[in-house]
Amino acid sequence: MRTWLAVIVVTAGLAASAAWAGEPAGAFPPELVAFGPASPAPLFSGGGPDAWDRDLRERGWIDRDGDRWRLWYTGSNPDRDPIRRVGLAVSRDGLNWMRASDAPLVADRWVEDVCVVPACGRLWMFAEGESDVAHLLASRDGRGWRPCGPLDIRLATGAPIPDGPRGTPAVWLERGTWHLYYERRDEGVWLATSRDLRTFTNVRDEPVLACGPEPYDRHGVAFDQIVRFRGRYYAYYHASPAADRSTWQTCIATSVDLVHWEKWRANPLLPVDPEHPKRSSATLVHDGERHRLYTTHPDVRVRFSIDRVPRH
Repeated sequence: MRTWLAVIVVTAGLAASAAWAGEPAGAFPPELVAFGPASPAPLFSGGGPDAWDRDLRERGWIDRDGDRWRLWYTGSNPDRDPIRRVGLAVSRDGLNWMRASDAPLVADRWVEDVCVVPACGRLWMFAEGESDVAHLLASRDGRGWRPCGPLDIRLATGAPIPDGPRGTPAVWLERGTWHLYYERRDEGVWLATSRDLRTFTNVRDEPVLACGPEPYDRHGVAFDQIVRFRGRYYAYYHASPAADRSTWQTCIATSVDLVHWEKWRANPLLPVDPEHPKRSSATLVHDGERHRLYTTHPDVRVRFSIDRVPRH
């Protein structure tokens, strides 16, 4: 067992306790916001100077099924070509990872900032494509992926949304409705829903999560993951406090209806890392005993929740 797993950051718990005093009861429980330190060394990183995945990019997606862990990640190597592709790494414990293949899973398509949702006997991957246009892929085994084309996103009136980026797709499926959260130039997070995975219609044409007014997310926001815990929804999101977006950090917000979101008063959850000022893109995974919070940009690190968490 790595020695860093035994280290607990007491100050994180104290800071969180102070914040909870001013929050609605139970709005931001410690199991979701109080974590120990990050692993000092990467659990997974780029494949080497000549590899297609020399650089890890943006959000990866981590899935656990018993002792089978899978990480879908985006790799790139601008010295070879500009395309950003998706790869797969596997693990038995979520700590020691190995590549499932030396080649990308989809060789000819831009697949970045991925979110994977199981439904109807398949895995559905929502990802950014070239020019930050979200698109969909489908798979039965998590290795072979079939492109399904760009997402058709409509205004609340049913008209197509204006041309331009619609990236960082984060998806929540509930009672047959797909909830798609997407950003436009990181200037806010919009919500569109679908019953058929073909057409997504905005719930409203204004962001459900806007930048600011506090400094920690004043200049950029994008959802990474939505989770449900004790009757509430939570969104981990990355945010920029810098006008030039040279730094990013991880924040959290909560909702009772998936539309109206309240930011944690103690944000940022993970402040800017001076060593890697763009480290972000968080994914929460329950390991059977406690939550783990992974960050995947520019390498994979993990933090463990201070409190043990019964599985819900």
